[in-house]
Amino acid sequence: MRSILLYFLLCTFILVNANELNAVILTEGDLMQVNFSPYIYHYNFNPEHNSYPWCTGLEWESSSRWSAGGNIFSNSYNQICGYLYGGKRFIYGSKDEHLFFKITAGALIGYVEPYEDKIPINKDGIGLGIIPTIGYKYKRTAIGIVILSTSALMLTFSYDIFK
Repeated sequence: MRSILLYFLLCTFILVNANELNAVILTEGDLMQVNFSPYIYHYNFNPEHNSYPWCTGLEWESSSRWSAGGNIFSNSYNQICGYLYGGKRFIYGSKDEHLFFKITAGALIGYVEPYEDKIPINKDGIGLGIIPTIGYKYKRTAIGIVILSTSALMLTFSYDIFK
């Protein structure tokens, strides 16, 4: 829980100081995106499932389309969780308008009893996540469908905060 609070404070700091950080951190072609997910579709009905989990995050992407980021979210069982990851985006189209496929891998934090077995690899609330996304980007905004293994699909929206 402490790490999630620190992540939230870091995201807030970055958003408040966006223009100054852009000049210092990013190079030509880099992106800094804030993302949000308003809806998840579970393949199988379970009355315990939360169909409207909140998910928000921040992602840096280099001009070569390698990325690093983190999300804070309420999982399908209403537990506060985090996902710290690295990944790569593959694009089809121009830099400002394209279809994309993104794959990320990293630490899923917060799946604890009684739902610790809901992710395949989990030790003391820290597990492994490998998450693909298919989407479309237009200028500063993107929409994506995140494939959450054999469990669900999640709708995401992203916005490039530094352009």
